[in-house]
Amino acid sequence: MGIVTDYPLILASGSPRRGELLRAGGYEFEVVEPRHEEPELPSGLVLPTEWAEALAYYKARGVAFERSDAVVLGADTIVVNGGQIIGKPRDEDHAREILTNQFAGRNEVITGLAVIWPGQLGRIITHVRTVLMMRAMPEKELEDYLAAGTWRGKAGAYAYQEGGDKYVESIEGSESNVVGLPMEKLGEIFGLIRRWQN
Repeated sequence: MGIVTDYPLILASGSPRRGELLRAGGYEFEVVEPRHEEPELPSGLVLPTEWAEALAYYKARGVAFERSDAVVLGADTIVVNGGQIIGKPRDEDHAREILTNQFAGRNEVITGLAVIWPGQLGRIITHVRTVLMMRAMPEKELEDYLAAGTWRGKAGAYAYQEGGDKYVESIEGSESNVVGLPMEKLGEIFGLIRRWQN
């Protein structure tokens, strides 16, 4: 099914996991990756929720300028530990630092969502937060995990769906959010758009 029968849905993200979640939800869509690199986290105080929403909107807006005939969905997921935004690791040493110093304990996974509909005549920007309690990685497991390379390109240096779930002691909130796309919230947004269009 589509969101609105008259318009195609575009996912403004190259994330395979987001695509898999959308397909599993029964949505038909195209993938159009944003052309521009996402902005760097600015210096100074930035609320994690606002930053996640800003990144999602940045992605969606860039594609919406090119595809005014479609509903465009942008999403971006960040990890927060101790109030600090943990981005994607620069290299293996940085991944080791993240996983050693900030992995265990309470982590927040926040996904910003931005949906822009045709002609940029409307938009919804929101976020979903999931709380994870993580266990520490023993040194050998840490080195094996780093050698496997699944930390590459992942916020917080781990992928829940690629073995990272075994380090999760408890989860509070949307599990699909941890993978990168909170399907429950997305369903609510798409429901609103359908009602507005009718």
